Amino acid sequence: MWILESPLLRDAGAAVLTGATALAVLRFWEEVGNRALLDQKLCRKLVHITVGLVYFLMWPLFSADDVYAPFLASLVIAFNIIKVTLIGLGIVKDDGVINSMTRNGDRRELLKGPLYYACAITLATVIFWRTSPISIAVICNLCAGDGVADIAGRRFGHVKLPYNPHKSYAGSIAMFLAGFLASILYMCYFHLFGFVEESWSMVIAFGVTSLAAAIVESLPISTRLDDNLTVPLASVLLGVLVFYYTGARNLCCMSADSSDISALVQNQMVLDRF
Repeated sequence: MWILESPLLRDAGAAVLTGATALAVLRFWEEVGNRALLDQKLCRKLVHITVGLVYFLMWPLFSADDVYAPFLASLVIAFNIIKVTLIGLGIVKDDGVINSMTRNGDRRELLKGPLYYACAITLATVIFWRTSPISIAVICNLCAGDGVADIAGRRFGHVKLPYNPHKSYAGSIAMFLAGFLASILYMCYFHLFGFVEESWSMVIAFGVTSLAAAIVESLPISTRLDDNLTVPLASVLLGVLVFYYTGARNLCCMSADSSDISALVQNQMVLDRF
């Protein structure tokens, strides 16, 4: 019982569980890549979608009273940053990671998109955390939106955008819908724990942010800058504006009032007993 009463020890345990879950998902896709059960590009995008979203699901396990919680939560992603960097540089050999995370089997690709992806999720965790709707927008647009865009674009993207022949209407529409719907689902999920508010104004704000991320992803600049950089950046910059004007609180976890959040959760637990 004394372990559960210590926020730091509880969060250390939550970090271990989060890491084990995320690494299990990653290991699953590595095996799929090693066995060539799916097309390499499709496998890469399924990693892109699932690892971040599964990691995101684990955030309610962490306590509201520990300022170190977001740093402990991001340890598994930080570990992955080190791992892909070492593999990308050729210091460590891991064919499973290369086959599941690269387009063409070139280890040097790990130093671009996959590395940017991990860095974006890490920064979203430690800067915004679960009390900010911006973290939802960033991770959902990056993981669900950008991941589904590539899959839909390759399969249904016969009609290209007039200003970018490398992108399609199908891919951009799929990105908007996937990022938006994932954002709404996670808004409802985090609302159950009292972390974020749930309202129609929030829904509209998520829609605007997902639309902006889809537009930025469709621009020709995406051929020079990786989507794993431009999509999170667009989600943060526009998210700060739209969520501020909707009156959303705690846009940055540094300004979040942990005691208020903890009180909300405790009150809900008391109500559930009755």
